Amino acid sequence: MVQIVKIGIIGGSGLEDPDILQNAEHKEADTKFGKAYLTIGKIKDIDVVLVARHGKEHKITPTNVNYRANIQALKDAGCTHVIATTAVGSLREEIDRGDLVILDQFIDFTRHRPITFYKEFQASNAKHTPMAEPFDKNLRKILIETCKELGIKHHEKGNVITIEGPRLSTKAESHMFRAWGADVINMSIAPEAILANEAGLPYAAVAMSTDYDCWKEDEEPVTWEAILKVFKSNAEKVVNLLTNAIPKVK
Repeated sequence: MVQIVKIGIIGGSGLEDPDILQNAEHKEADTKFGKAYLTIGKIKDIDVVLVARHGKEHKITPTNVNYRANIQALKDAGCTHVIATTAVGSLREEIDRGDLVILDQFIDFTRHRPITFYKEFQASNAKHTPMAEPFDKNLRKILIETCKELGIKHHEKGNVITIEGPRLSTKAESHMFRAWGADVINMSIAPEAILANEAGLPYAAVAMSTDYDCWKEDEEPVTWEAILKVFKSNAEKVVNLLTNAIPKVK
């Protein structure tokens, strides 16, 4: 039996524009965890459901994003795979502004977010989801191969640390995260990746480096305005990657 593919896209900062979808239709989804705002359409004849992570007009702060509702809404909509996009700060010299990173690991440094769908376990049915490889290897392979085909500068691996936000890092924190082995930093991959795995949805994330956080002494500390400027000027390459990668998903 051939599986019908439906791709969930989670749009991060600077990539929440539903214009990438054909025949776009907006829908407010009610889930047991709250509401999520979806745009349903197609990319090259593949059914796609887009969630703007931070809601309409980017009004929801990272801590207050309803990650559970977003993932549950994609599950309820029949999505078979999820690809997320996110802006990140680089913690490595070799990851330059505008580079894409196909994430393979995360460190969860958040403290105030619901991080699981489970409030309690049913009798004798505890659920402890494996998280050694949180990003789906097949989706990652497709994204990497498509980057190569399109000539997009990218890094095949990346360990992202997710902080609470909305404030940015101190220099001490930035240096500490580097010492911990993080390659990039953002405010959204955890608990999103955790919840996708709990929901049984293969999940991958394309990260775009927009800045060097504040560890690099020969660079000005990052600002939100600078993040958006770099992301918007490079968003086309993310759209190009997604529109060419999605038809390959099986």
